Amino acid sequence: MTEFELSKQRVAEGRESRKAAEMPRLSADEKEALLHRYHPDKKKEAYATIRIGPNQGQQTVHEVVRLLEGESPLTSKAPDLNPAHQVDVLIIGGGGAGSSAALMAQAAGAKVLMATKLRLGDSNTVMAEGGMQVAVSPEDSPVRHFVDSLKGGQMANDRTLLKALVSEGPEVAKWLIDMGVLFDREEDGNLSIRSGGGSSLPRLLRCKDYTGLELMRVLKDAVLNEEIQLLEFSPVIEFLTDGEGTCTGAVLKDLDTDKLIVVQAKTVIAATGGIGRLHIQGFPTSNHYGATGDGLAMSYRAGAALTFQDTFQYHPTGSVFPEAMAGLLVTEAIRSVGAQLLNVKGERFIYELETRDAVASAVIRECQEGRGVETPAGRKGVWLDMPLVDVLHGAGTLAEHFPNMVKQFSRYDIDISKDPVLIYPTLHYQNGGVKIDVDSESTLKNLFVAGEASGGIHGRNRLMGNSLLDIVVYGRRAGKAAAKRASEVDFKPLTLSHLDPFQAAKKAAGVVSETVSPILFPDYVNKG
Repeated sequence: MTEFELSKQRVAEGRESRKAAEMPRLSADEKEALLHRYHPDKKKEAYATIRIGPNQGQQTVHEVVRLLEGESPLTSKAPDLNPAHQVDVLIIGGGGAGSSAALMAQAAGAKVLMATKLRLGDSNTVMAEGGMQVAVSPEDSPVRHFVDSLKGGQMANDRTLLKALVSEGPEVAKWLIDMGVLFDREEDGNLSIRSGGGSSLPRLLRCKDYTGLELMRVLKDAVLNEEIQLLEFSPVIEFLTDGEGTCTGAVLKDLDTDKLIVVQAKTVIAATGGIGRLHIQGFPTSNHYGATGDGLAMSYRAGAALTFQDTFQYHPTGSVFPEAMAGLLVTEAIRSVGAQLLNVKGERFIYELETRDAVASAVIRECQEGRGVETPAGRKGVWLDMPLVDVLHGAGTLAEHFPNMVKQFSRYDIDISKDPVLIYPTLHYQNGGVKIDVDSESTLKNLFVAGEASGGIHGRNRLMGNSLLDIVVYGRRAGKAAAKRASEVDFKPLTLSHLDPFQAAKKAAGVVSETVSPILFPDYVNKG
């Protein structure tokens, strides 16, 4: 019997004795020590100094520095800037944030155009499994939600942004329900809520284990029903400005024809999503194919400041075996109902509902210190004992509440009601992004940013379930604010003049870049 098989057998044999065992929580000092030693954000050699732009002198990972200091695709050949479209609000991105923004802007009377890199709905939103945090129970309150989120964010969150997030949670939940989102309910008809890591009370609203997919289903239908103008397979490759610090539109690229499309807009909303497909520090990712940090590169080049650009979330439970599933997210909700993390000896090593940064660090620690399980392909991971859920709650619980997980693993002949699965942290979320105010406006006038492309709300670590809330709360806020601004201003000149000082700054700093940003899609073919 191989060590892999022997370790798996230990997990099964210890299941009965572990089902009632308590695991102590980390003290504040223990958590800080764990993060400092093992979290990827603390790996100094992974970071470099940004040499140009609004965040000059600050640090972020090498992959993001290359993105921010990259060449514009329009540097060598400026297009004809005669606009093909003139709109009040241009929305870039077709996920949850972009769709929420479009619905609010259209409802406010604005002429709206949505431009998406892929199809409407192709986004990280559809991949969110665990739920949406909202203070809806009688025992809960937005204040408790605020405090939990602040602690989870290592006390670094922008408090003004966070207050708006948690305060508008109940209103947003009602808005989604009224549009048709089918959140799980108890037998008495009340909303069903579940615990999440780092939360003092259960407050996760969920739709089985495909909550984001359900939200996107409803939002997508609403966008289509409202007949909002939509350009699919048309990513933005550069913002346009008036040369005086105001965003005035964007240049899109039609992926079918390779032709450029110029859009003049009174206001622009960037809802371009995350950065996982840059595979920071070589980590696998749970992100969708188009998550390449486009909004960061273009906003920064046009003069918008970033915040918390040096911190990322590594979800502790990404699949690591079989090889074809590397990076696939295993929802935290499974741990909230009893699934345990175990090392090669079959021992628990962390309370499973610590914050994600702590759990991820503990998994990395076990693997680095020789207590990980090696896969046949040479990866390292630890066990997530999902069969324990059925032991604790009755046969069929996994199938009823986590049908997506059952289906995903069954494709590789793994029955999660009988066998544990191997996991390792996966690059999951961009904690920072473009700096915004409470109306989602960036430091570049008339450029609004919503969802994962923005920064400040979550501090240095996001609590589970706050991302789905974020995209709707700040998508709606951006849509309302952008529409209002558009009603107050006229169209302004379209120029690429912001590229001149950017190029001059690169030359003065001795920056020579082979990267063209935005990257748009990851290059897996030429990775050697």
